[in-house]
Amino acid sequence: MWKHIAANAFSLLIVALIAFAGAIAWGQRQFVEPGPAAEAAYFEVARGASLAEVGDNLAAAGIISSPVIFRLGARYTERADELRFGNYEIPAGASMQEVLEIITSGGQSTFRYTATYVIRGQGNGEMRLRERLPGGGEQIDLAVFGSDEPVPEDYTALVEGGTPIVYRVVVPEGMTVWQIVNGMRGAEFLVDDVEDLPQEGTLAPDTYEVARGTAISEILADMIEAQTDILVAAWAGRDEDLPLENAREALILASIIEKETGVSSERDQVAGVFVNRLEQGIRLQTDPTIIYGESEGQGFLGRGIRASELANADNPWNTYLIDGLPPTPIANPGRAAIEAAVNPAETEYIYFVADGTGGHAFAVTLEEHNRNVAAWRVIEAERAAQEN
Repeated sequence: MWKHIAANAFSLLIVALIAFAGAIAWGQRQFVEPGPAAEAAYFEVARGASLAEVGDNLAAAGIISSPVIFRLGARYTERADELRFGNYEIPAGASMQEVLEIITSGGQSTFRYTATYVIRGQGNGEMRLRERLPGGGEQIDLAVFGSDEPVPEDYTALVEGGTPIVYRVVVPEGMTVWQIVNGMRGAEFLVDDVEDLPQEGTLAPDTYEVARGTAISEILADMIEAQTDILVAAWAGRDEDLPLENAREALILASIIEKETGVSSERDQVAGVFVNRLEQGIRLQTDPTIIYGESEGQGFLGRGIRASELANADNPWNTYLIDGLPPTPIANPGRAAIEAAVNPAETEYIYFVADGTGGHAFAVTLEEHNRNVAAWRVIEAERAAQEN
């Protein structure tokens, strides 16, 4: 009898082992087979989330079929403790194994929503909210609004709902410190803690990725550090025969170059003109310096320069009346303008004027320059007639 009982027990054990092995094999297949998601989707691994929470959330989002198998697979592959918080794009039909690889690899987060805030010249800004569609990477505009305009409901709903959004602040080349700081003050996602403005020219124009609630002073500190690095590197690689005493003078010249042209192909030519004038003792006579002084550093007048302003001796930045460089930069130049200032083109040009195409006509002699100016006046008159 005992032999019979033992034989039956042994048979049951064998059946149990076979069933257990079958369950393991089934679970392994489930772990590596395509998942249930019919479309690509975004998924957030919250900071501090447990493996169980992540598995449950993935199942609730329809990305995986079984949170239990997902957890067991993570432990079996020894990745249970390797979760990386962030936002991830999960491809359609991704297996649990593939999903686990994505959320434990620590790659760059992929956000569905991007809010890009561009600083504008009037000391304000414009926000562009975009949605990146999962799967193809196509982006669509959801809202575009100025800092002085009502905030759209779509944007407010995302913010109040705690939806992950990546924020970017775009600072174009040639903005003054006043324009940059006041533009940032118009960004509702930044904290205004600035009491004193940084020195002119010390902020590096660029695109800065920030978190909601970032203090403006933190961004300015990053900009100052970046501009210092750019200037130090450029000054170290400068032409030896420059009529500039130090890196600060190079920054001043770069700011003038930045304001005079936005055409990358002629920056070194413009730099060459100013270097020639400095070497020959000719006044720079550049309008942006007038504007900077007359606007008290704001960088714009909203009108043309008056004859009385050209003759204003009380403006320290009036390069029609002062010799050499003005006392400070007149804007925050970008890397290309700084590099042009320290490595100008070798040219005989002394003059330049707008040519109507966005660029400039350069001249060696005053006679040639006067012809270029006359041609520009004709273009100005034609454009004025078209507007009226």
